Amino acid sequence: MKIKEVIVVEGRDDTVKIRQAVEADTIETHGSAIDKDVLEQIALAQQKRGVIIFTDPDYPGERIRHIVTEHVPGCKHAFLPKESARAKRDKGIGVEHAAVEDIREALSGVYELTEQGPGTINKEDLVASGLIGGPMSGKRRERLGVILRIGKTNGKQLLKRLNMFQISQEQLEEAMKQIVQEEKDEK
Repeated sequence: MKIKEVIVVEGRDDTVKIRQAVEADTIETHGSAIDKDVLEQIALAQQKRGVIIFTDPDYPGERIRHIVTEHVPGCKHAFLPKESARAKRDKGIGVEHAAVEDIREALSGVYELTEQGPGTINKEDLVASGLIGGPMSGKRRERLGVILRIGKTNGKQLLKRLNMFQISQEQLEEAMKQIVQEEKDEK
């Protein structure tokens, strides 16, 4: 699988793992203290080939995603579920720990941000779906993030991501049916 866009990752180990999974070029941020030169490289890559941000599913990874998105508009986003990024022996979480198949799957489900106008999904939809304000909300949001490939979020971030990535009401409803069925099957 060859990727046209340049993939933004956190470090060298991520680059090695990405190249085991796909044929692609990467830019490494070297952590969340991204310097001006790296942001300029990312901006140039976005201009010439497009960029996919593919950071670790943790706080530093989300911070990097936010910094790059703020400085380089129009980037695409790929998300890896936390359980796919866990190291086997230690407590580390990162792209470098993921299976090649999981990386390919994440990169095949890339989202492009859109200008955020009035979204089709609102806060009331999230409450009605049990995604905010309920005892199972956190678990449901985490599972929804995996199903829709939008990453783990809190309630406020979820509403923003669903609308930014143009997730339709129908897609949300289908995912919620799956989550409710899985919850019934667990009992």
